[in-house]
Amino acid sequence: MRLLFLGDMVGKTGRTAVWEQLPGLISDFKLDFVIVNGENAAGGFGITEEIFRETIAAGADVVTTGNHVWDQRDALAFAPREERFLRPSNFPRGTPGRGSGVYIARSGARVLVANIMGRVFMHPELDDPFQAGERELAACPLGEQADAVVIDFHAEATSEKMCFAHFVDGRASLVVGTHTHQPTADHQILNGGTGYLSDAGMCGDYDSSLGMDKEEPLNRFLSKVPKGRFEAATGPATLCGVGVNISDRTGLTEKIAPFRRGPRLEETAPSFWS
Repeated sequence: MRLLFLGDMVGKTGRTAVWEQLPGLISDFKLDFVIVNGENAAGGFGITEEIFRETIAAGADVVTTGNHVWDQRDALAFAPREERFLRPSNFPRGTPGRGSGVYIARSGARVLVANIMGRVFMHPELDDPFQAGERELAACPLGEQADAVVIDFHAEATSEKMCFAHFVDGRASLVVGTHTHQPTADHQILNGGTGYLSDAGMCGDYDSSLGMDKEEPLNRFLSKVPKGRFEAATGPATLCGVGVNISDRTGLTEKIAPFRRGPRLEETAPSFWS
């Protein structure tokens, strides 16, 4: 199974680039499943129902989120009725929406996608992500109820991301870190067969500060006095993420490589999709 995971869409330029390019990527690379993190899609803060639906219409099978999931109050209303929209599963019991789901890939495979948020340097501090991961895997084990298991681990600390991946190694197909908006170069297959990347990066304008117009963040570092709001940068977007081939036999990762397409970073795509 060929799976593409795209990092956090940031603002209009990021979401528009995803909408415009994703149909072609699915066709050109014969992708079986696509996951997009959408928590910064609405002006850099949260996501609306309209943006979610446009992302699904472009070809995404699931939209994950993170700590900004409720920044647009609209999300509280549509989260409970949209099965392809995920918020972190370790929110307290009773929080609107769902943290995981099983979806059918274009290949016919059953894919469990779970969205889990770390706690180190994160706000709000949610329930234990390791226990949340254990619950998800126990409820839908790889090789039994799921043919593939993908976890979007939305966290700040690389150590927490890596330890979580080792914790589920051999029981998940892929663990992808999101949240920091900077693509890392540590894509690998762990000893048990789980694919891993510390951070997928973002889909947004990289001539920026994490997808936001750089002037106000820079001002705050220099003066410590806010002059205005953070605004999403509006330059051309670069898509960043990771591509994997998942074994139809074991459900584990066979090949993994970064995906980058756009004007600011060196472009790359999995050569095994050629």
